[in-house]
Amino acid sequence: MDRFDPASIAIRSGHFIGGELIDAGASRIEVTRPSDGVAYASVPIADEAMIDYAVQNAYDAFRNSDWARRAPRDRARVLRKFADLVAADAATLAPLEALGSTRPIRDAFNWDVPFTAEGIRFYAEYADKIGGEVAATDHRHLGMTIAEPYGVIGAIAPWNFPLVMASWKIAPALAAGNAVVLKPSEMTPFSVLRLAELAIEAGVPAGIFNIVQGDGRITGDALVRHPRISKVTFTGSTRTGAAIMAACAETGTKPVTLELGGKSPQIVFADAPRLDEVARRIAGAITGNAGQVCVAGSRLLVQRAIADQLTDRIAQAFSELKAGPTWDAATSLPPIISEPQAQRIDTIVQRSIASGASLRFGGKRADASTPGAFYSPTLLCDVTPETDAVRNEIFGPVLTVQPFDTEEEALALASHAEYGLAAGVHTADIGRALRMVRGIEAGTIWVNRYGRTSDFVIPTGGYKRSGIGKDLGKQAYEANLRFKSVLIDTKS
Repeated sequence: MDRFDPASIAIRSGHFIGGELIDAGASRIEVTRPSDGVAYASVPIADEAMIDYAVQNAYDAFRNSDWARRAPRDRARVLRKFADLVAADAATLAPLEALGSTRPIRDAFNWDVPFTAEGIRFYAEYADKIGGEVAATDHRHLGMTIAEPYGVIGAIAPWNFPLVMASWKIAPALAAGNAVVLKPSEMTPFSVLRLAELAIEAGVPAGIFNIVQGDGRITGDALVRHPRISKVTFTGSTRTGAAIMAACAETGTKPVTLELGGKSPQIVFADAPRLDEVARRIAGAITGNAGQVCVAGSRLLVQRAIADQLTDRIAQAFSELKAGPTWDAATSLPPIISEPQAQRIDTIVQRSIASGASLRFGGKRADASTPGAFYSPTLLCDVTPETDAVRNEIFGPVLTVQPFDTEEEALALASHAEYGLAAGVHTADIGRALRMVRGIEAGTIWVNRYGRTSDFVIPTGGYKRSGIGKDLGKQAYEANLRFKSVLIDTKS
C-alpha cells in the first residue's frame, strides 16, 4: 500500500467490552494526528466504574466460558484463525495504524500487521507445548506441578507500535488461557479496537479480550489497582513503570512485567567490516520510527581511529531521509508523536549544545510538507557522560558520539547509571565480541546487527531500571502462567 487519504478512514471509537463497542464516558480525550496536527477523533475516558465493569466482565468470561478449560490445541486453533484474520485485514488495519501514529503506511502494511499476525500465531503454538511436570520423588509419593492461567491480565500498551506492542501482551496471555483487559495509549487508540473485533470473529469468547480507553492517571491507575486483576504487563517509560509497580504492591502484590526505557549504546571497533553498512545500520537504529523505539541505539561509542569517517557517513545517511506524513509511502522520517514531545526533544538538544556538545547534523525541527511534529535527525559530538542527551532517554532521532581507545574504556562508557535495555557491538573479532557481550549490562545485545529478526523466539527485556521480566520467547508465555505444586501420598 503506497498511500491513503486520511479523511477517508472511518473511525469507530469507544471501549470494547463483552464483544461490544461501548461509547460511554462523561469525559473524553481529543485524539490528534501527529503528521499534521489535526484533531480527528476522540475517545471516552474509562473511570473507576467503567474499569470495574470491564474487569468484572472479563473475570466472568474467564470463569464461565470454556476458554481456560478447553483443550489447549482447540485454543490454539482459535488463535491461529485470529492470526489469519489479522493478516487478511491488512488493508483495513494498516491505515488505521498509520493514521494517528508515527508508523508510515508502507511499514504498517508490510511489517506491523504481518508481524502482529505472526506473533499471535507463534504463541498459539505454545498453548499445548508447555504445562506442568512430574517431580522426581520417591516411590511412595507422586509430586507434580500444574500450570494454570492467572485469570485476568491487565495490559497497558504504548503508542509507538500500537498493534505490535498490543499483540506482545495479548497473544501469550490468551494462549495461556487468561482473559485480558487492555488499555492502549490515548494517543493511538483505534487500531486495537479492530484487533478485538477480529478476535471475536475468530472465536475468542466475548469478554476474554476487552479494551478500555483513557489516560494513565485515571484509567491506567484504576486498571492496575483493580482487585480482580491478577497480573500486570506494561511497556512505557521508567517513571510510569515505577508508579505501576508501586500501585501493584499496594493492592495485592500482583506480579508485573515491565519493559521500560533505554539509552542503548552501539559500540563500533576499528576492525568492523564494511563501514558503509555499519553507518547505515547505526543511522537506521536511531531514525527508525523517528527514534521513538525503546531499544533505539542512541549512544554511538566508536574507536577513535575511525570516529571521523564513521560520523561523516552517518551524517550522509541522515541527510537522505525525507520527512512527511504517515499516509505517504515516500516518507522515510515519520513525525514525532506530539508537539510537546517534539519540543522536549529540542530542549534536550539545545541544552546539550549549551553545555558543550557540538552539533554535527540536525538540531532543529525538520522541514516537511505538512505542519506536523517533525524533528531532524541529529548528531551530537563532544559529549560527556554528564551531557543531557547522553544521560536522558530522548525518544527521538538524536544520536550522541563518544570516542574510545580500548575495550575497557568502551565498556565503561557503555555502562549507564539508569538504563540497561539493549546494546550493539560491531567488530570482526569474535573473541572481542564475546568479551563485550559478557561485560555489557543489558538485557539484549546484538553483534554486527542492530534490531530483532522477524521471529519471536528470542526474549526481550531490560536490566536496571529498564524493566522486569521478558516479552517474547518462551519466557513471555510462562510469565502468563502460575504453577501449583501437588504432592500425592500413594501409600495404601
